[in-house]
Amino acid sequence: MRVQRILPLLALLGAFIPAAAMAAFGFEDVAEKARDLASKPYQAPTPIPKFMQTMSYDDYQNIRFNPEKSLWRESGSRFQVMMVPPGLFYRHAVKLNVIDAEGSHGVPFRKTDFVFADSEVAKRVPANLGYAGFKLTYPLKGEKEQNQFMVFAGASYFRGVGRDNSFGISARGLAIDTGLSRGEEFPSFTEFWLERPSPDAQAMTFYGLLEGESVAGAYEFVVYPGKVTRLKVRSKLFPRQNIELLGVAPLTSMFYYGENTGRPRGEWRTQVHDSDGLQIQDGNSGEWLWRPLLNPRTLEMDYLMTENVRGFGLLQRDREFSDYQDLQARYELRPSSWVKTEGDWGPGQVVLVQLPTENETNDNIVAFWRPKDKVTAGQALEYAYEVQFGGAELGGNPMGRAVNSYVGDGSVIGGGSEKGAYRILVDFNGGVLDKQRPRAPVLSHVTATDGGEVLEHFVEYNEALKGWRLSVLARPAEKKPLSLRAYLSLGDETLTETWTYRLPANNDIRIPE
Repeated sequence: MRVQRILPLLALLGAFIPAAAMAAFGFEDVAEKARDLASKPYQAPTPIPKFMQTMSYDDYQNIRFNPEKSLWRESGSRFQVMMVPPGLFYRHAVKLNVIDAEGSHGVPFRKTDFVFADSEVAKRVPANLGYAGFKLTYPLKGEKEQNQFMVFAGASYFRGVGRDNSFGISARGLAIDTGLSRGEEFPSFTEFWLERPSPDAQAMTFYGLLEGESVAGAYEFVVYPGKVTRLKVRSKLFPRQNIELLGVAPLTSMFYYGENTGRPRGEWRTQVHDSDGLQIQDGNSGEWLWRPLLNPRTLEMDYLMTENVRGFGLLQRDREFSDYQDLQARYELRPSSWVKTEGDWGPGQVVLVQLPTENETNDNIVAFWRPKDKVTAGQALEYAYEVQFGGAELGGNPMGRAVNSYVGDGSVIGGGSEKGAYRILVDFNGGVLDKQRPRAPVLSHVTATDGGEVLEHFVEYNEALKGWRLSVLARPAEKKPLSLRAYLSLGDETLTETWTYRLPANNDIRIPE
């Protein structure tokens, strides 16, 4: 009788043998698969049935995974896995595997694990459909509640949140030719391997195989959920062909309008965006840079030079409900995302792609790093970094930060009397700037490029914000964008990050002449 009780216990414990003791499978195995795929012609994944590709958003939302069927729920694991059904934007299945004491084995598709609101849809879904991806859950807000904190589904996209966030910004495994006129290529994760964690684990490891026309790649992910959710990434890429614009660690977000833009006609909300700026930490110079985002009228692409970049991210700095006044979207809860690089990435550029959008349903902002050297077929590339999801403090910027950027016509009352000019106001606070007394002789430094002219600039203490306000009057060259750089100092000491801005000539700010 005692033996009968012990055997099931041993079997259960065997499922949680540490990864080192498991049947050998890991990152190098995935890398070998990717290397082999890159030596062969690309084969696109098998598409799902046509009726599932063309179903409406509501019809797709009516296919729901039953949380009671979550992977590892039976053991009371802190990490559990919910499956994502194919359909709508998710047009092919991915293969899911589990790595445990028995080795690596596939996770079979079970139609009965889903709840279908429409019986006709349920009848037409094949029994071997497969999964589009997965959602990870963890007790972020209490031990008795499983909270979704990360989703991998669709091409190479994944989304994450910190403990106090709602979903918003997305990250990707890779971006190729984003913003180029020839069109973007979207490689996809086609297979995943999930290491079964111990029931009380605080981190989880999994692997992904990436496939696309131009590249195959292997990824290792180690995720640490928390107030800031951290995803450590290691990748090996094997290009099949030359790649003009390789985007490493891409982030994708939405900016419809904000404090630095006009408000669309009829809109009552103060601002609408998932992120309001791009932050960069350069490696060699140590400079922190902040670029407010735009919703341009035509495609805008900026290439920001870096030497051994230490990090970059799309942040949501406006964190008050009053910044948005939207009870449904709750944009103040949307996460910021920061890419912390590991090792020496060498010279390259952080690329910011800004696309025009007429509403908030389109992700129109992309940021990624590109290497300076050309990416050619047959070479192997390796990158290690950490993607973080959390609040506006991500990145650890110790400098004074630009918290507001306002742009107006420089030839109207309150703006100035200079024809063709713009009035720009930038509020700074935080970091070392907060240590300065209100009467400190803080100086402003403003420069213009692209033939622009800085007509005046000054800084004054902003009692209401407990910070400092920079005021600039500047005029761009005729039919040119207005490009500015600015920061504050006290003597030779730099107090703030570098605020940089590029306002296209075709914009919605200045009153038409």
